[in-house]
Amino acid sequence: MLMSQIRNEDGSITVAVREEGEPARAVRGALSVYDLAREAANSGRTFADVVTTRGVAGVVDLQAAYAEGRFLPPITHPDPAHLHLTGTGLTHLGSAATRDAMHAAATADEAAMTDSMKMFRMGLEGGKPKPGETGVQPEWFYKGNGLQLASPGGDLISPAFAADGGEEPEIAGIYIIADNGQPFRLGLAVANEFSDHVTERINYLFLAHSKLRPASFGPEIRIGNAPQDIRGTSRILRNGAVLWEKPFLSGEANMSHSFANLEYHHFKYGLFRAPGDVHVHMFGTATLSFGDGVRTEAGDVFEMEAAGFGLPLRNRLVVGAEEVVSMGVL
Repeated sequence: MLMSQIRNEDGSITVAVREEGEPARAVRGALSVYDLAREAANSGRTFADVVTTRGVAGVVDLQAAYAEGRFLPPITHPDPAHLHLTGTGLTHLGSAATRDAMHAAATADEAAMTDSMKMFRMGLEGGKPKPGETGVQPEWFYKGNGLQLASPGGDLISPAFAADGGEEPEIAGIYIIADNGQPFRLGLAVANEFSDHVTERINYLFLAHSKLRPASFGPEIRIGNAPQDIRGTSRILRNGAVLWEKPFLSGEANMSHSFANLEYHHFKYGLFRAPGDVHVHMFGTATLSFGDGVRTEAGDVFEMEAAGFGLPLRNRLVVGAEEVVSMGVL
């Protein structure tokens, strides 16, 4: 099942569901995906069961909604501060090659291993623990909250002080925290974990700064479990023509960590189990246009899609205006 949210002219939301290749239909009486997810998490029912119980109404034209700029992120929170954007890196087989090239040690000792490669090796050795065991924790980063979330079809705004604005095609887990504090995975979606790779390359300790950028995901959430082998395509369009295009792989068959291990090391913190909160947790990638020497420009359009995950995710790169930040003293 694929699920999305459409903004109506009166400000209300239409929740649309469909099976791959079939028309989308509106879920009866649904105010938002967030409300449906909370109902499922707090009732002990599956999300699909909640939708089936409500039933569906008329056909929703998703292509028209996309063209008209009416897609919302496929889940939002009434208070954007309670939607958390986070992620993990060095989680995919092959991800170390791009990162290691960015963070290569400036040393004559070619045998020296970078911290990135050490972290990757740790994941290979302990990222997929057996049931009942605790695996190695991954690299983890914070991107922001719902205020940093761009709608599918919307702009990804790179701040004026940024050195770069580059795409990262990823699969994200979408989570809701039940009233009793238990996390539930709603489903997964294609995500653009937009980052500043030039800043990150200066020194890996700048990773935290480079990740404080907008992100986008959707337009649709794949409800339920993920395939073991996820195959997609990431591309950049400039002036309507393809500037760069490359396949990307995800899913546990192509990863050094299991989803369960990444989820455990995120939700082990009580901070991330606050009732009612939403989490969009991006699982990493091994494919970057930056790694191929591409420098993005304002107006470029990022487009990424994966089989079984619905419509492609598109966002335009926009450079923000200069801001003067003045500090007051109380």
